[in-house]
Amino acid sequence: MKKLPESHIDKTYLVTGSAGFIGFHLSKALLNMGAQVIGYDNLGDYYSVALKEDRVTILRSYDRFLFFRGDLTDWPALEDVYIRHKPQIVIHFAAQPGVRYSLENPGAYVQSNLVGFVNILECCRRYCVEHLLYASSSSVYGSNEKLPFSVEDRADHPISLYAATKKSNELMAHAYSHLFSLTATGLRFFTVYGPWGRPDMSPFIFLEAIENGKAIQVFNHGKMERDFTYIDDAVEAMILLISKSAALRPMKGAPPHKIYNIGNHRSEKLMDFIGYLEKFAGREAIKEYLPLQPGDVLSTFADIDDLIKDAGFKPRTPLSRGLSEFVAWYKGYKSDFKQAALS
Repeated sequence: MKKLPESHIDKTYLVTGSAGFIGFHLSKALLNMGAQVIGYDNLGDYYSVALKEDRVTILRSYDRFLFFRGDLTDWPALEDVYIRHKPQIVIHFAAQPGVRYSLENPGAYVQSNLVGFVNILECCRRYCVEHLLYASSSSVYGSNEKLPFSVEDRADHPISLYAATKKSNELMAHAYSHLFSLTATGLRFFTVYGPWGRPDMSPFIFLEAIENGKAIQVFNHGKMERDFTYIDDAVEAMILLISKSAALRPMKGAPPHKIYNIGNHRSEKLMDFIGYLEKFAGREAIKEYLPLQPGDVLSTFADIDDLIKDAGFKPRTPLSRGLSEFVAWYKGYKSDFKQAALS
């Protein structure tokens, strides 16, 4: 793992969504480097609150971590954190996730992903934040058939409300960068997985079903591919972007806003992914083959040339090793924390 430069160690970092999967891992990495981290999360019940609380428990063991439970739409609570703690770097992960859930509860996405993000931008503008990094998603590429997906490709035809809110975040951040010279970096994540992962994502869903002898739903009859990105690689990419923030400003006169793909730079077959889970779980999955679901795409594949060139990033974790680590964590977590239900 790359280290923060000395000039960044003494800064205060605000991580929204710090009880979430990626937010937890980045917060932990920053704390291990000696940084001061402020966590902000509403501990929503979209998936297991117990899992989120266990993540926060680990973060609370660090002296340089402070946690605030609050919602992005609660302007006074959010603004108070900026006023009292003066974060210099904000990493924004808090959002309503999930492609399929956006079909059932669109209002949650409007409030969290749009209203909440405007509040983040306003606080960053008013309180002179040096750098805002925020989570976008590979879902903004919609049904693009050109592979790999490049940040230069058109991303104006989302096929889910979730994707539409993430593309909206990019446009909003660009506008604030142009209007107020707010340095902002958008992160288009590609299927991040690993220990402490989300119970609503395929690695967790599939492994839980395999362990309990239940069928897994294999959409599009298994003919899908994903750029699976191991959590440690995603965190390293973010640390590099934070470290090199001063060097990432675009050409003179352009808004200080840039977008990067955060991926493994290769596409893996869904059936190979399932095969690794079966291998490390020690049992075969019961498979229920189904057609493609609304909002799903056939393939994702990240072009990370800009990330390599600007930040010196190189993914290090093959899918087989990453899934081995995930399965080992899952079995240990179920035993150590004795969680009866995680989904």
